[in-house]
Amino acid sequence: MALERYTVLKGRPTDRRLAAEGSTHYHIRIDDGARDHRVAVNVQGSSWPSAVEYVLDPDFEHPVTERLERLPLGLTAIPRGEGLDYVRGGLFDRSHMRPLPAIRPGPDNDLNEKIDHIVARAIGEPAAMLYAFGEPFGPDPVADHGFGFAPSRGMHNIHMNQGSPEERFRGDNGTGQDGALLIAFPQGRWAALFLKFQSQSWRTDDATGHPRQPPQARRRAQR
Repeated sequence: MALERYTVLKGRPTDRRLAAEGSTHYHIRIDDGARDHRVAVNVQGSSWPSAVEYVLDPDFEHPVTERLERLPLGLTAIPRGEGLDYVRGGLFDRSHMRPLPAIRPGPDNDLNEKIDHIVARAIGEPAAMLYAFGEPFGPDPVADHGFGFAPSRGMHNIHMNQGSPEERFRGDNGTGQDGALLIAFPQGRWAALFLKFQSQSWRTDDATGHPRQPPQARRRAQR
């Protein structure tokens, strides 16, 4: 009961595609020095309420960054339960997480634009390095539908991967396997993006990552 291949991808961001109307993902092209990857970042959920919750920290500080700098380019598998954990890892203040629509009129007021601001900055900085936590897909023997390279490969599940109550997503629940984007800039500066669907619970089982009932609900169930 967890992601099959929890992984971090390290590489240079070289291009991006904002989510269009009706699309659920913002896409980033990553060059790992040997091949291209497409990182698909959810900006809208498939269930109501569809607005995705986010925290974008432009001055991220956490011990995990020291380990990331030593990783090789490309994909690195992370042992089960030893990755990022929104609930237990002290990565950010959860009270700062807010839902934001993927697209709406006006400047800098939707999730597409919030993500694009930091990704465009990384693309424009030759020394910047992006780390995408999630699950790899591919390679598939077709041209990538986002950027046209072949074979198509990339990363998805770049969001919280625990606390999902819906049956179709419960199989992905697990602890220590949450998705995120971390970006290393020159002079030791880091930025981080954390995403969560509104249906996902902060109260999760330490072993399974499934949502836990609040105490009052458990008492009612036991009557």
